[in-house]
Amino acid sequence: MNWEIALFLGQDGLVNGVIYGLLAIALVLVFMVTRVIFISQGDLVAYAALSMAALGGTKTPGTFWLLVCLASIVLFTEVWRWKHGIEVDWKTTFIWTLFFPAIAAFCIYVLPPESVICNILATIFIITPLGPLLYRFVFRPIASSSVLFLLIAAVTLHGILVGFSLLFFGAEGWRIPLFTEQSLNIGNVAIKGQSLIVVFVTIFLVALLFVFFEKNIFGKALRATAINRTGARLVGIPIEFCGDLSFAMASFIAAISGILIASLSTIYYDTGFLIGLKGFVAAIIGGLVSFPLSLFGALLVGQLEAFSSFWASAYKEVIVFTLIVPVLFWRSFRSRHVEDDE
Repeated sequence: MNWEIALFLGQDGLVNGVIYGLLAIALVLVFMVTRVIFISQGDLVAYAALSMAALGGTKTPGTFWLLVCLASIVLFTEVWRWKHGIEVDWKTTFIWTLFFPAIAAFCIYVLPPESVICNILATIFIITPLGPLLYRFVFRPIASSSVLFLLIAAVTLHGILVGFSLLFFGAEGWRIPLFTEQSLNIGNVAIKGQSLIVVFVTIFLVALLFVFFEKNIFGKALRATAINRTGARLVGIPIEFCGDLSFAMASFIAAISGILIASLSTIYYDTGFLIGLKGFVAAIIGGLVSFPLSLFGALLVGQLEAFSSFWASAYKEVIVFTLIVPVLFWRSFRSRHVEDDE
């Protein structure tokens, strides 16, 4: 290995690492607010990439019809709860069940299908509401259950979403053209323009999240809910809305991640599981509580994957997932067992 190969692998590891970092941040956010280990985060990333590819081929992606069906079920459920005397937040309900599907339909059927910008907007408006809709349909009724029970529900949901992905997009792989063919040459190393786009978009999203949690009232509400759900409820913070918002932010991050990786590699119906697992490894390095440590863990996973693909390509996945063993071993000596409600 020479310096040129090392720099090329480092570039590849950085691009993969920032994608895993976005997934890790979304996993930590959802877990801190709702105690759900959202395994299907990777599935939403694959949904976004495959939807983007289908829209590029002037096809209506199956994820749009999944959105319509899920929105209809959730709207019917909210009407049933309202008739039985349960208070319903109609404003957010109409946003997730009517506004987003209507905008998605507008982007698909009215805006020019050959426009990349229009396809990006359509993908975002399709994938973003799937998070809060899945939360309302699957996790909100069992929100008071144990973390283990919520994990079992998340695993079940993952299996269902993978099945839908196979139904919607088939077993063949999908890919879209690069957003830019330009590259920046530094010495003998060519830095791809697509890689720069991925890194800069990730930096922008991380900065935006930092400002949101520090300056915005909704971000502060999410932080309060993550620290103490009971205390947040007692001071009037709507816990269900915080769950909606955390899943919406996670699915928005998944949409952006899927759009970014759709042109970097061929995406299959089950690709999301492997991507999500690597994001989960990064989140575990952060203890499922720390955004900076999770981002650092994601960069570490990306570099480890890139260099192991050069030295031992047949075992690169094994090497990456083995990283979780020493991390869990180290954390077992630093953590003490507490009950879920504590």
